[in-house]
Amino acid sequence: MFENIILEKDGSIGIIRLNRPKVLNALNRKLMAEVSQALDSLEKDDEIKVVILTGNERAFAAGADISEFREPKGPEMLFKYRFLEWERVANFLKPLVAAVSGYALGGGFELAMMCDMIVASDTAVFGQPEIKLGIIPGAGGTQRLTRLVEKHRAMELIMTGKFIDAWTAYRYGIVNRVVPVENYLEETKKFVRDLINGPPVALAVAKDTVNKAYELNLKEGLDYERKMFYFLFSTEDKDEGVSAFLEKRKPDFKGR
Repeated sequence: MFENIILEKDGSIGIIRLNRPKVLNALNRKLMAEVSQALDSLEKDDEIKVVILTGNERAFAAGADISEFREPKGPEMLFKYRFLEWERVANFLKPLVAAVSGYALGGGFELAMMCDMIVASDTAVFGQPEIKLGIIPGAGGTQRLTRLVEKHRAMELIMTGKFIDAWTAYRYGIVNRVVPVENYLEETKKFVRDLINGPPVALAVAKDTVNKAYELNLKEGLDYERKMFYFLFSTEDKDEGVSAFLEKRKPDFKGR
């Protein structure tokens, strides 16, 4: 079905593996189109509660496929919009966790930052080296990285193109966990276990509401949060969660 990715399922976990190993999973348009298609499929699959996006031990993705940058000029880049598939990643409704090992550079770093959380192997390397090509990050790097690490560190990483290791990324607040490379994917599966049995509607609303914090001022954000809070009181999962708590049992959420 796919040429540039591998789509797998492990129980309630969907796994998308970037699969262009000869070029360190460089992100060309075909690969991103396949990622978008896979996300469409997993979003519609009621059995899937959480999705892991990963590469291989050597590279999550070493960046965009630079061979696609040779010919286009600015107007062509503008009118042949390149980022619809990238926006599909950012707009995915279910929890999406990046499992990063090896290189996550340029577009690879931006792709990881589009996910809701990042688990990194102890060999992971992050960076935005676009400046060395005479350009800047174009898939959200200047915006998402600045929100993650604040202005001065983002300036350093983007303007110098320097790389940072997994533990530095952890200290900067970019990644949630650093785990041994030998079992980084299994550790990521363990990391998402808490999400699998969670209330699907509330998880989607929580994701949306947290993301709104980057777009709205505090008053607008609080108003939005309250409306979403009230909305969840209309769900069957809320009734189940409250009943389970009062009855001292595990809830059985149905996503309704």
